[in-house]
Amino acid sequence: MKEKNITSYESVFMRISGMRLTQEYEIMPKDSGTEISDYWMRCVSGGGMERELQRRAFCPDSQMLEILNQCNILKWDGFHGKHPRGVLDGEMFSFRAIVNGGEIIQADGSANFPKNFREFRRAVDQMLSEADNKTVIHRK
Repeated sequence: MKEKNITSYESVFMRISGMRLTQEYEIMPKDSGTEISDYWMRCVSGGGMERELQRRAFCPDSQMLEILNQCNILKWDGFHGKHPRGVLDGEMFSFRAIVNGGEIIQADGSANFPKNFREFRRAVDQMLSEADNKTVIHRK
């Protein structure tokens, strides 16, 4: 039986792809709290793609649990947002989280997102932006 709230998480991964950018968020619990990493995919010689760390932030586990629960991430499981008819552009996303000791939450969509998706992304981006103002990541 599924729990009504997320009480723990092993990993949270979200990829957002648009015409010009693919961005990946990785959220992992660490000994000292939660590590949030923001990667951008970039083209490399030979035609391949490489992840490049753009920003990193840390927050207490309790703060991330609060965000996951406020955004009702458990309800995202199985969401498949088909691209809306008549929409010519937009972002695609895929989401995968392992929570509550092994429960897997998966969702994806194209210009169609689960309820509270934007709020979740906004909260994660805000934490990354606040950390980015304090820390410099040396880019290649």
